[in-house]
Amino acid sequence: MTQPRLPVFDPAHATAEQKALLDDILSGPRGNLNGPFVSWIHSPELGQLAQKLGAYCRYGTGLPLRLSELAILTTAAQWQSQAEWHIHQPIAVDAGLSAQVAEQIRLGQTPSFEQEDERVVWSFATELYRDKRVADATYARAAELFGLRVVVNLIGLLGYYALVAMTLNVFGMRAEGQAALPFPEPPSCGKA
Repeated sequence: MTQPRLPVFDPAHATAEQKALLDDILSGPRGNLNGPFVSWIHSPELGQLAQKLGAYCRYGTGLPLRLSELAILTTAAQWQSQAEWHIHQPIAVDAGLSAQVAEQIRLGQTPSFEQEDERVVWSFATELYRDKRVADATYARAAELFGLRVVVNLIGLLGYYALVAMTLNVFGMRAEGQAALPFPEPPSCGKA
C-alpha cells in the first residue's frame, strides 16, 4: 500500500468516546496501541467491544499461551497479515512454539509438530479457514483434549484475530518498529 488510508489521529482532538477507548486500551493488559486499535479509534463503539473481546480471546480462553499464539499465527498466515505476524511470532516462540513450526506456517507448509495439541489446534484452524467447517475427527479430538468451553473459545479467538487481520490489511497498518514484511504484498494492493 503506497498511501496511508487512515488520517493521523490527534488525541488532543479526541471525542469523549475516543478518549475512553484510548484509556481502556492503554490501562488494560496490552498497555499500547500496537495493532488495529488506531483504526478502531474512528469507530469507538466498535473499538470498545472489539478490544474487550480481544482481551478475553488473548488472555481468557483457557488455552495455554503457546496454543493461543499458534492459532493467532495460523490466522495471520491465512490472511497474510504483516503486523499480526510481526507482533505475535516472537510471543509464540517465547511461549514455547518451535521457531521451525512458526516458519513452516508462515510459508504455508504443513508444520512438523512434535506435540499433538499443537497439531490439533493448527488442523482445527486450517480446516475452518479452508473448508468453512471442521471435520468430525478434528472436532472430536479438540473437544477431547480441551473441552467444549475451550473449543468455543478457540472459535472466538480465530474469529477475533481474523477481524484484526482484516482491519490491519485494509488499512495497510504495520506494527511499531516493523521494517521487514513476512508476506509478499499483493500487486493489486491499493489499486481499484
